[in-house]
Amino acid sequence: MTTSAAIEALKTALKALPGVGPKNAQRMAFHLMERNREGAKQIADALQTALQTVRSCERCNTFCESELCEICASPKRDQGVLCVVETPADLEAIEQIGAYNGLYFVLMGRLSPLEGIGPDKLGFKKLSRTIAENEIREVVIATNITAEGEATADYTTQLLEPYDVEITRLARGVPVGGELEYMDQRTLAAAFKDRRSAR
Repeated sequence: MTTSAAIEALKTALKALPGVGPKNAQRMAFHLMERNREGAKQIADALQTALQTVRSCERCNTFCESELCEICASPKRDQGVLCVVETPADLEAIEQIGAYNGLYFVLMGRLSPLEGIGPDKLGFKKLSRTIAENEIREVVIATNITAEGEATADYTTQLLEPYDVEITRLARGVPVGGELEYMDQRTLAAAFKDRRSAR
């Protein structure tokens, strides 16, 4: 079946999204053109606006539209605690639980040699500068518990060793409501490693 060059270009563009292969890209493109041209226009306008206005926060590296994001600019946040996360989505997940009141630093990814992502492609230089220029007393490393996330956490720990800051990690292990017999071995091992006093 032959389609227009514009449809082919749209399908190619949609494949840039994570998890979208050729079939899904085709389905989305045809849906937008057949049934939701207004939605397609909204997507195009929103993307254009975002590309023109969104930048990185000067301090924490997350997405924002001004020099500092709302979190970094807030006087209500604890300026002495910095939570290092992989992505803006991780920052949002922590914010939603409302249990943390410090600042953040977003690396914009994780170390992944197989994908060609080394330290120079992440925000480590900016992180070092942020630590050096601000009175940070604790850095909480909150990378994901994956092989890449663990490697990123280890590298971050080594990077921060010269600074006079306490380095902590998020606790890992058995989730609330979890049953031991259904836990995988890594989760159970992490739970034992990170156990705390019951008193």
